[in-house]
Amino acid sequence: MYHPTSRVLAVLEMLYAHDRLTGAELAERLEVNVRTLRRYIVMLQDLGIPIIADRGRNGAYALGAGFKLPPMMFTNEEAVALEIGLLAASQLGLTENAAAIQSARAKLEHVMPLELKNRVRALSDTITLNTAGNPIPASSHVMMIMSGAVQQKQRVHIRYYSSAEDVSERDLDPYGIAFRYGKWYVVGWCHLREAMRSFRMDRVAAAQLTETHFDRVEPFDPLVYVEQAIATLPRQYRFEVLLKADFATIQREIFDVFGVLEPHAEGMILRGSADNLAWVAGQLATLSFEFVVYEPPELRAALRELANALMRLADAE
Repeated sequence: MYHPTSRVLAVLEMLYAHDRLTGAELAERLEVNVRTLRRYIVMLQDLGIPIIADRGRNGAYALGAGFKLPPMMFTNEEAVALEIGLLAASQLGLTENAAAIQSARAKLEHVMPLELKNRVRALSDTITLNTAGNPIPASSHVMMIMSGAVQQKQRVHIRYYSSAEDVSERDLDPYGIAFRYGKWYVVGWCHLREAMRSFRMDRVAAAQLTETHFDRVEPFDPLVYVEQAIATLPRQYRFEVLLKADFATIQREIFDVFGVLEPHAEGMILRGSADNLAWVAGQLATLSFEFVVYEPPELRAALRELANALMRLADAE
């Protein structure tokens, strides 16, 4: 539903986008009757906006020749939404965007009435957003190249630094971009490894579009791929646990990088890997439902140690 102020602005935007609209067409799009529409037209004319009205049963409205719509017009609700969006964007770790975000916020506040400006400033002073992890700066230039390549299905040649500071060059068919725990990732088909891979954007030293295009499987969720790739990284111990609950309950209590879930007759099988089985035991101990550890035996031992430690704490005076 439109707010009354939004409807008045919407009339102006519709007339600007179309050469001519009938009263019935405008009223239907705005979800008002024709009489209310005429009141909106009069309000705009009183503001000096040249709206030409054709009289008659099928009367229509059009903007006078040469009229230019102001660069931006926002309702209070739209201005608040933009401020929250800019506030979130400032915490996403894009290096070249910090100054641009501050500039956009300053321009937005410049055209606001004083009361709305104070309300919007209160948002930035009081809202705290959980972006989960300290953002690691990534290049806005690389982001623009990658996002364009994903959209156009265009291959990219990249120079990449691994975690060990090794440098490699490769061609990548980027399928999507994901943001997780303060890091930006691009996911796609790596022609050097001939396999799907994810790459941290902050480690992409250079990216250049090539003339080659590619096809990708649709739909593709890059965030799901990144989370599963992290969950299945090779570590010291691999574990397999039967979770005796329905999928919705398990999904609420098991965070994505803990492991990969597979259906089972009694619930779901959780498979993953870890270097610290005491940590895995602690995570399992927080679950509200029963589970069975299939492997490794060391995980059962870690659960016993945790249980004994809790017993000692419970009996301590």
